[in-house]
Amino acid sequence: MDAHFERRLLLSMNGMSSVNSSPFKSPIQSPVKASDRYIPLRSSHSATNLHFDTSISPQNGCASSSVTVSPKKRKYEQNQAGHGVGVTGSEPDLAIYRQLLKNTLLNTNVDVLKTSDIQNECVKSIPITTNHPSTTPDENVSLSSLGSSIFKYSKRVENPSPTLTINKTHFSHSPLSSTNLHLLYSPKKTVRRIPKIPYKVLDAPDLQDDFYLNLIDWSQTNVLSVGLGSCVYLCNAQTNNVTLLCDLTQSQIQNSNYMSLHQQHQSDSVTSVSWADRAHLLGVGTHRGHVHIYDVQTQKRVQTISKHSSRVGTLAWNDSTLCSGSRDRSIIEHDIRTSTTVHMFHGHTQEVCGLKWSTDKCILASGGNDNRLLLWSNTHQTNYLQSFNDHLAAVKAIAWSPHQHGLLASGGGTADRHIRFRSSLTCQTLSVCDTGSQVCQLIWSKNSPNELASTHGFSQNQIVVWKYPTMQPLAKLFGHQQRVLYLSMSPDGESIVTGAGDETLRFWNVFAKSKCVRNPDSKLNSLNRMR
Repeated sequence: MDAHFERRLLLSMNGMSSVNSSPFKSPIQSPVKASDRYIPLRSSHSATNLHFDTSISPQNGCASSSVTVSPKKRKYEQNQAGHGVGVTGSEPDLAIYRQLLKNTLLNTNVDVLKTSDIQNECVKSIPITTNHPSTTPDENVSLSSLGSSIFKYSKRVENPSPTLTINKTHFSHSPLSSTNLHLLYSPKKTVRRIPKIPYKVLDAPDLQDDFYLNLIDWSQTNVLSVGLGSCVYLCNAQTNNVTLLCDLTQSQIQNSNYMSLHQQHQSDSVTSVSWADRAHLLGVGTHRGHVHIYDVQTQKRVQTISKHSSRVGTLAWNDSTLCSGSRDRSIIEHDIRTSTTVHMFHGHTQEVCGLKWSTDKCILASGGNDNRLLLWSNTHQTNYLQSFNDHLAAVKAIAWSPHQHGLLASGGGTADRHIRFRSSLTCQTLSVCDTGSQVCQLIWSKNSPNELASTHGFSQNQIVVWKYPTMQPLAKLFGHQQRVLYLSMSPDGESIVTGAGDETLRFWNVFAKSKCVRNPDSKLNSLNRMR
């Protein structure tokens, strides 16, 4: 064997190179020395719990433009961090785990976790800082931030003087404090999820795409009335049975002395429907200015009001009286018991498209195409009580809160796009919310005092569930292809139905269920009668 080749082979077997070989170097490399201290690595989202300032980069000490982490990536990091420390990746568990770390390391002593804290963990994102090549550190960071510490510590609190009081914590074998134990054993507060898709969709041919009409209403007996063209249909929401109530194609109007015979037999179309409080009477407004009262049990017309000279776009019941708003700019209150006109309200200068009585039936709110919202008293005063002129478009969406007395919400059209909250007690505007699109309808939740839903037209065609008074959107529902003009609520207050110009009706589960309150005086409660 060649001696030169044999020498190179021995050097390679000993881990030495022929180029950098030296007789003074050991052929066996020494192992890498490691520190005996174990420093655990923490993820970026856990560093915020230790008051870590993420706006300062540890490499260069300067801040820069922030980049938001996507929600999917953030949730993946949270799940990985949760599985690594032995907790689940669900949002309530991670929130509890973070609070346990804060209690142990920072002495926050929080034993109850709020639902808003869990929701904030789902929504907020973590900023990541990166350097921009065209900027200097002096342009982005102040001198105070460059000299600040990464970790912040509070003053040391001396232990209080020992007391002779003995409690159950002295006998506890758990390393956790009583506050952390209370936090762990406290019941989890679940976050309500609102379904994004409707649970039922119905075709509604000839459903008019007109902003000023009101063509659907849901009764207390769970029957939905829909005005389609010249017909009114009744749909039982439980059995899905659909029946035809009336057809105004060849409608004959009785007791119309001033109308000719040709006008009495002229075709008509439906422009508004509204159920009475008795639930078996239905009011139907027409394009020719008539208001028909139908008894749905006998499916017969019991009365006709012919006082308007133009179409009736909105109706509002108050016990045995019915108010109708028309394009002729007038509001007529009619008593169906005596078949007489009780009062006429004159205040709008254009078409009346919204009418709603307050929950105590004392104040009537009316909205019109003149961008005004008027409040009327049921004492039949000549003038209105208050006029709000801050809307910039037609006011059709009107809703009274069933939980707070005197709270009224109103929405404007395309040029306005705002929801405004008023107080009928002080006649002042409480707050304003910009929705970004045309507000078509508003409705308050019956079961939750701080939730309401709104339907919108141009340009988003969506349904939004809001949290009042912060007006944070809880859910945004999409599905309609055109303006969502019509809205009504189920008798149990859990579902809503929406109608649009795309000729469809969609049913959504958006509100919470009603809480069952047990009556202690009920005869079925036998425990209170035991001796």
